[in-house]
Amino acid sequence: MRVTVIDVDSLTHNWWVIVLRGLAGMVFGLITFFAPGISLAALVLVFGAYAFADGVLAIISAIRRERPGDRWWLLLLEGITGIAAGVVTLLWPGITALVLLYVIAAWALVTGVLEIAVAIRLRKAIKGEWLLVLSGVLSVVLGVMLVMWPGPGALALVIWIGAYAFVFGALLLALGLRLRSLRSSSTSSPRAVPGVA
Repeated sequence: MRVTVIDVDSLTHNWWVIVLRGLAGMVFGLITFFAPGISLAALVLVFGAYAFADGVLAIISAIRRERPGDRWWLLLLEGITGIAAGVVTLLWPGITALVLLYVIAAWALVTGVLEIAVAIRLRKAIKGEWLLVLSGVLSVVLGVMLVMWPGPGALALVIWIGAYAFVFGALLLALGLRLRSLRSSSTSSPRAVPGVA
């Protein structure tokens, strides 16, 4: 085990990116709630756009890190995963419901694991990292549910994904706002956080 320095200012500097990710998730969730009967093709396009935008915002957050020694690559990997899931669904919009389900399940599992890993790294640097852990756990649960029960039908799939996206977005929005308040009230120097080598 070694000590990694995480600058709280660098974590809070990009609070707005997390807020945008949260808002994008909530908008996607609301679209699926208010139009649950949308066609599978429309779901593919909406999900593809959401995953792509979420991936781009995660990469922006990783690149804008002020301390290059931080574990920014976890956010970068999460962003690449989101962009890949978005590209797959946008390039092949005619994919079947089952293939789409597995693409979404894989994206949710990878994103969830990476978010839990990031939250564990941040547990001593900021308060409210439990929101990121909870969103990661929610992602993993959705991925597992989609893999274990792939046949509930397209409408159930839309509602599951919409509920996940809305709750996930709300958690990210809350985390982003907490980081914003921490930024405005923080005048502290970098904090040492124990990390795994």
